[in-house]
Amino acid sequence: MKGSLVVGLSKTRRWSIDEGRTIGILGPESRVYATPYLIHDLETTCREFLLEHVESGEDSVGTKVDLDHLAPTPLGMWVDITVTVAKVNGRAVSFAFTAADALDTVASGQHGRFVADVEKTKARLAAKAQKAGL
Repeated sequence: MKGSLVVGLSKTRRWSIDEGRTIGILGPESRVYATPYLIHDLETTCREFLLEHVESGEDSVGTKVDLDHLAPTPLGMWVDITVTVAKVNGRAVSFAFTAADALDTVASGQHGRFVADVEKTKARLAAKAQKAGL
């Protein structure tokens, strides 16, 4: 990791809430941003942020999500996810985050990621797959 990753840095990414990010449990006219896609978008926002601060050959993997989904966002709106570095402990990085649409705070919580060496991780995964007979 580069020395540029410090507590307090933040980034915001806007996500358009298209049909693929929604769920229609209450019927098609009531489609809303689904929690699994919110988590996906949160992880993607954090990963893209970290890629600006890691060395060549490094990437990150998610280790923890603690999320309160506070308000629905209808199909067709957008959500801004803002992530802020809360702690850096070696290769472990903790983020605080909020997600907000034009009217409400949609979600808040914490997300943990681990900065990993890509080649070492690939080798570990290949060894596990082989051991599992895959």
